[in-house]
Amino acid sequence: MLPVHFDPRAEAEARSAYLWYLERSPLAAERFQVALEQAVYAVGESPLRYPEIDPGVRRRLLPGRFPYGLIYRIRDQVVQVIAVMHLHRRPGYWRS
Repeated sequence: MLPVHFDPRAEAEARSAYLWYLERSPLAAERFQVALEQAVYAVGESPLRYPEIDPGVRRRLLPGRFPYGLIYRIRDQVVQVIAVMHLHRRPGYWRS
């Protein structure tokens, strides 16, 4: 199991998505949080399992109906989450 660290921008994206769901439904926000935690655990447990979408960069979709993906890379035995990307908005923005 590798440790998973969030870039501050990815952490802000996750927080923003959680708050968006919370405004609409506390239950949806809770489910989003659980889905995010499941995805984080999964990439820490098996980081090479998920598809490479750019050289050295991989994506793990959140489980359930949430249109988000964890964009991450592996550096020095640490999983670095570089984005919590909404799948239908500005694809590829995280490259810059």
